[in-house]
Amino acid sequence: MRHTSAAAVAPVLRAVREAVATFAAGGARTGSPLRIAVALSGGRDSIALLDALDALAPELGFALTAVHVHHGLSANADAWAAFCGDQCARRGVPLAVHRVAVERAPGTSPEAAARTARYAALALADVDAIALAHHADDQAETLLLQLLRGAGPHGLAAMPAHYSQRDGPPQLRPFLALPRAAIDAYVAARGLAWVDDESNANTGVKRNFVRHDVAPRLAAAFPGYPATLARAAEHQAEAALLLDDLARLDAQGAIVDAAGNAPALDRAELIALAACAPHRARNLLRWFLRRHGLAAPSTARLAAMLGQLVRAAADARVRLAHGRAEIGIHRGRIVVHAPACAPFAVAWNGQRLLALPHGTLEFAPCTGAGIACAALDSVPVNVRSRAGGERIRLAADRPRRTLKGLLQDAGVPQWERASLPLVFCGDALAAVPGIGVDATFQAGAGAPGVDVRWRPAEGASSRRPDPPRPGGKG
Repeated sequence: MRHTSAAAVAPVLRAVREAVATFAAGGARTGSPLRIAVALSGGRDSIALLDALDALAPELGFALTAVHVHHGLSANADAWAAFCGDQCARRGVPLAVHRVAVERAPGTSPEAAARTARYAALALADVDAIALAHHADDQAETLLLQLLRGAGPHGLAAMPAHYSQRDGPPQLRPFLALPRAAIDAYVAARGLAWVDDESNANTGVKRNFVRHDVAPRLAAAFPGYPATLARAAEHQAEAALLLDDLARLDAQGAIVDAAGNAPALDRAELIALAACAPHRARNLLRWFLRRHGLAAPSTARLAAMLGQLVRAAADARVRLAHGRAEIGIHRGRIVVHAPACAPFAVAWNGQRLLALPHGTLEFAPCTGAGIACAALDSVPVNVRSRAGGERIRLAADRPRRTLKGLLQDAGVPQWERASLPLVFCGDALAAVPGIGVDATFQAGAGAPGVDVRWRPAEGASSRRPDPPRPGGKG
């Protein structure tokens, strides 16, 4: 390490050292070194984090890599990726560059869409932790923005110093207690170069407006800024934990997670809770949605959802769209599921795995069961979604039944029926995964056959597929 100002460098190195040591102590990893990837934009903060992690890697014994997400939104995006490559090469740090397409959903800002794409790319890193360079000023800005959105305790908790994701490696924010001034001093003392995203100067973006126009005035009037707001975020994080603890207590009699099904809410329990303590019912519903990886709805939307879920008639078909999922009622349970897919028809050409809109259909070779290979070889085979009116006979000594009735008997929810693939040999329904094979197409004893198995994509099903019904072979 070249000569530096110890007073400027020490706080940053201490913060990073403590964050990594605390994370390492909390895990059960043994043998190979801890693997940490720094999210590297090329900006001042991420360059400082790269430099500090690189300096401490030999001492703390972790393997360091870097990830740069190339959004392609700026004319300078290629230059930023090249700069990150040069900075990593100088330090001998492996760099992965992910080019992403930013898809902007209706009502979503370009900044939010880019952030979603960035975190999705970072989640792909095969490491033990992703290090992010957010600091106390970022935390204070986030708290202010959440306040202005009317967020509750979970939103006001802002960014956690350590966050375990549902998908992807845990996130570490070693700088979260350090003010921006400390990062500036470190960068100056170390003589580090960085790039500046020109969009950071656009005060039409709300965060930039807070950063350039609001935060300086707060810092001038309140000498404790941003530390006081960062501390307020910590208090809100603790309040959010208490709310989650309360939700878990209320969920003890309401959460249903039997036979491998995705967690569901017992509707009767939610109705009873809403009648005596509506604020706890709202808290339980928020917690339930978060458990499924869904964002908390607005106050008005949450109240409307709760009202529909508890007041609907017992036989009512409820479908509440929320984010990338839907909330419905099935057999007295409130479940989260993927939206029903559009009709589909795909030709099968003999492949073992067939990709479909909401999952994968496997054609597994077998003997004396499944669809007879002779039947599959004699006519074109297509996989289609339900159109209605389909009938199937599962054994020669049984009557032909409607597929709708069989699916109802098997407890398949309405929304899963639309995505369930049906195998047709010519124009005849030959097999339905989880239900069975039509007697006309069943492989005889000792004859080669194909067992058809449906694997719903994650989030597409709220239940495990039922085993084949007695007499069925599929």
